[in-house]
Formats: sequence, C-alpha cells, structure tokens
Amino acid sequence: MKRKRFTEEQIIGVLKESEAGAKTDDICRRHGISSATFYSWRKKYGGMEAG
Repeated sequence: MKRKRFTEEQIIGVLKESEAGAKTDDICRRHGISSATFYSWRKKYGGMEAG
C-alpha cells in the first residue's frame, strides 16, 4: 500500500489557508502539491475540523 505524504490534520491545515484568503496557486507551490490534488482534498475534507 502506498504511504501517504500528508496526514488528515495537515490536509485540513492546507485547506484552512485557502479559507483564510490565500491564493490556491501559492498554497500549492508552498506545499508541493498540484492544484488537482488541492481540489480533490477540498472535495473530500471540505467541512472537516482537525481532530
């Protein structure tokens, strides 16, 4: 099984940056992810809180 690079808490933190007003391109570049990855994370983890 493939090892995950980001934990759920880290993913939610990345999404929170977007909610705070940061640009998607800047977020993706800073964290080393593609915009497609960002949008799939947003679809999957959109309304969640870090636990």
